[in-house]
Amino acid sequence: MRKHFLGLLTALSLVASVFAAAPAGAEEFKAGTDYDLINPPQPTADPGKIEVMEFFWYGCPHCYHFEPELNAWLKHKPANVAFIRQPAVFNEQWGAHAKAFFTAEALGVLDRLHPELYDAIQNKHEKLVSEDEQAAFFKAQGVDEAAFRQAYKSFAVDSKMRQAGGMGAKYGITGTPSIVINGKYLVSPGKAKSFPRMLEITNALIKQESGAR
Repeated sequence: MRKHFLGLLTALSLVASVFAAAPAGAEEFKAGTDYDLINPPQPTADPGKIEVMEFFWYGCPHCYHFEPELNAWLKHKPANVAFIRQPAVFNEQWGAHAKAFFTAEALGVLDRLHPELYDAIQNKHEKLVSEDEQAAFFKAQGVDEAAFRQAYKSFAVDSKMRQAGGMGAKYGITGTPSIVINGKYLVSPGKAKSFPRMLEITNALIKQESGAR
């Protein structure tokens, strides 16, 4: 009888510890309701990290307004997370802006020019579609024009552009901004309903993936 009583107490304490571990008011997110499953899952660049990839477009006002919240999240992202910005390419204009991104990356000035590209397109209403338009923008930002044109036409940038063209379909991207976690889960504003909730769902899925390892 005593053994049975002690066993019951142990079981009750385990149940209590489970409930205590769950944060008060924590929301349980569901596939198909709050986020989508990517089928088939896509490989990640570094299997040792949890990959978080943002699909964006410089011409997207929603991406522009999401940027401050995303940057705040990046300052406190988990150490085991590898973050990747990925320009989405759905037409020629999106492709032109993606090329500006990859050219800045090739020149080693992406961190500095990423917010400037958003500002030029969103606030100054610059098109930045043609090579000459982008050359003028990069020159105004202190980049040598010859270096820009060399990078713009480089094999490295061309390869990135070819890869970017098919990525949206692979991940099931239909709009921006969208976040992909570990090649398995797609978080979009349509299902998440708000930018803060997009990041809450992202954090929950990162935790889920970390626990699975």
